[in-house]
Amino acid sequence: MRNSSNQGARATRSASIRSMVLLAMFTAIIILMAFTPIGYIDLPIIKATLIHVPVIVGAVLMGPKKGAFLGFVFGLTSLIKNTIMPSALSFAFSPLIPVPGLDKGSLWALVICFIPRILVGVTPWLIYKLGSVLARKAGTVGRGVVLVLSGIAGAMTNTILVMGLIYLLFKDAYAAVQNVPVDAVLGVVLGVVGTNGVMESIVAAVITAALCLPLIRVLKLERSAPQSISVESADPVTFS
Repeated sequence: MRNSSNQGARATRSASIRSMVLLAMFTAIIILMAFTPIGYIDLPIIKATLIHVPVIVGAVLMGPKKGAFLGFVFGLTSLIKNTIMPSALSFAFSPLIPVPGLDKGSLWALVICFIPRILVGVTPWLIYKLGSVLARKAGTVGRGVVLVLSGIAGAMTNTILVMGLIYLLFKDAYAAVQNVPVDAVLGVVLGVVGTNGVMESIVAAVITAALCLPLIRVLKLERSAPQSISVESADPVTFS
């Protein structure tokens, strides 16, 4: 019994260390992508971001708590980048950048910067867990479809919430920056969702499925080993 208890304790420590290593790896990837060109894909019409992809993949593999942490890191890099390297829309992501028409920034920028990105680390996991239950008998194909949907959900969570909050909180300032009438802002926002959002969803769906399918397979093969990290035993949906 004592030997079994010791093995269980070692397995728990090993799983904890491996989980921390994975979390650190995904965190480093997010930071690298945020401050280098590899975080973006230049397309003929738009520039698609890839920074949310490691958040989505991490959420699927490690659960919503660690996914939310990765989303927070994503938001933090956005805050830092928009503060030290501001662009025309940086007022919506950093309270230190003055809002057009005002002489100061807005704390609402923190809401846009963090809330959507944190939820990017939660929504894909929820879709994956629900979809895995529904597609349990569909095998690898079913799991691949669920992962595609998880990638789409994560990308659209980011795009829809960011653009929606910009519309709700900074409609006038956004109109000024885009040089369009205030009444036309909704159309512009929907256009961004329909272009950037769709393209980023496609990219996220492909990469999420391509990365997660083999990783989940490896983790399941190791599942019988005491020290393994099982996707099925990821953090439960608790937000305490």
